[in-house]
Formats: sequence, C-alpha cells, structure tokens
Amino acid sequence: MKTDLLFWVGFNAFVLLLLALDLFVFHRKSHVVKIKEALLLSAFWIMLALAFNVGIYFWKGSDPALEFLTAYLIEKSLSVDNLFVFILIFNFFQVPAAVQHKILFWGVLGALFFRAIFIVVGVALIAKFHFIIYILGGFLVFTGIRMAFSKGDEEIDPEANPVVKFVGRYIPVTKKLHGDKFFVKIDKTRFATPLFLVLIMVETTDIVFAADSIPAILAISKDPFIVYTSNVFALLGLRALYFALAGIMQLFHYLHYGLSLILVFIGAKLVLSDVFHLDMRIALGVVAFILATSVILSLIFPKKENPIVPIQDPEEGPLA
Repeated sequence: MKTDLLFWVGFNAFVLLLLALDLFVFHRKSHVVKIKEALLLSAFWIMLALAFNVGIYFWKGSDPALEFLTAYLIEKSLSVDNLFVFILIFNFFQVPAAVQHKILFWGVLGALFFRAIFIVVGVALIAKFHFIIYILGGFLVFTGIRMAFSKGDEEIDPEANPVVKFVGRYIPVTKKLHGDKFFVKIDKTRFATPLFLVLIMVETTDIVFAADSIPAILAISKDPFIVYTSNVFALLGLRALYFALAGIMQLFHYLHYGLSLILVFIGAKLVLSDVFHLDMRIALGVVAFILATSVILSLIFPKKENPIVPIQDPEEGPLA
C-alpha cells in the first residue's frame, strides 16, 4: 500500500518543526548536556517513536507496526557503534562538551538527507531487481562476521578522511576552535574552524554506518514509509542517547557481539526469505533477546580495561 504524498510531507514538516524547536528554542545557547537532561530527552524521543508506532498500528495494521518496531529497535541498537566513534572524534579534536550537541544536531540533519536517498534508491532497486535481496543478505552476514572479529580499537585519523583532505586543500582552517562557530572571518578572509572538520567526520562516519544499517532495515520491511520513519525516529534520539550513554557505553562491551549476531540473523532471514517466511513477531523476539542477553552479560562480566571518557571541559580546546 502506497502512502499518500500528504503523509510524507506532513511527517517531514513535523520532524523539521521538532528540530527547529530543539536548536532554536531548547538549545539556543550552547551548554553542557547533563545526564538528567539527556535521559529525559531520550525518554521523550522513545515515547514519541512508540506513540507513532501505535499510530501505524491503527492506520496500517499489526504487521506494519511490528515492522516499524523491529526496524526502530535494530537501528537504535546499531547507532551505539556510531556513538562510540563520535566519542573518539570529539576526543581527538578536543571538542568541548558545550558544543557537541550543535555538531550532533547538524550531523543528524545531514544523516536524514543522505539516508532518505539511500532508502528510496534501495527500495526502488529491490522492487526492480529481486536478486539484490540476496546480495544485501550476504553483505549483512559478511558485515556481522567481520564486526564480531574486529578488535574494536578504531583509530581516528582525519588526514586519512578524503572529504577532510579535500576541505583542507581548498579551504583555510584555523588551528583553534572559535566557540561553536563552523566558520570565522580573520583579516577579511573566511576560515573554517576545526569544528567544521568534526562535522564533516561525523557526517561521513554516519554514511559509512548507513551502509550496514539501511540494508538491515530493508530486510525487515519493503515499505519506504516504514523504513524511512523508523530510521528518522532512531536518528532523532541519537543525540540524547549519546549524552545519556557517553560515559557508560563502554560497560556494554558484549553489545558489540550482539549487534554482529543481529546482522547475521537479519542477513540470513533476507537470503532465505523466498523459501522460508519468518513471522515478524519471532524476528522481533530474537532481536530483543540478543540485545538483552548482550547487555546482561556485559554487566555480569565487566570489562577490565579503562574506558574512553568523553570530554567534559567547557573551555575551548586546541586542535590535536
């Protein structure tokens, strides 16, 4: 069933309104997001997503509602890996905690744009070339196995990022941060600040992660509206989730393996979809069980290593 254009326009207008309120009203001035504020914001975005899920149930039925909930849960879980990389980026550039929210805001806005393109193209390709589901399924299985065997010791090297290299070659960049500004004018010359490089790295990192998450969501639902809205709600809560979990996400070290197992499971489900139909309720239960188990095991068997602590100094920091 195709969704009327009115619903697409209305949903995106609602999202833009929420983002405008977030940036220009609730976070008009850059400040350090405390754990209490982050938890309240996380609860708000999760409740909003669940309320929308209820609306999907009464509008489209139980199956689309289950697809939305499963896709939302998977995307939300996979975003934890994004958050860990964001911590590394912020630490590398010594980004003050007070301006991290602004970077994440514009990063999420860019992610919404790029993921909308990925989803539209992905749905169109699957509809036209059915064999692509086997390629996507195999890719998810491969990605899950690779994630399970990765050491999780990613290193942030801005000089190796091709987009950052391009910007540095054609746009002069200051050596120090200038508050929460992405660009400054010095001696009548416009300079990009290191904060702009941080934004570029956040955007390009999300595009890389979208290569894993979008196929996983397309394995759950072929309805572009379900795929898009579940992705949007997961992204909208990403900033609040970052500030709520930034200091403790290292505790959930087994979640890494849980996510890899989920990718393998979803990939296998996609490859076998033509010969074996797995009820969406069972798929949702498997995903929830894997996530719960990985979190519980992380708490029972804590990691011995020292965690990476996100920067909390509100003062301006130099480019490392």
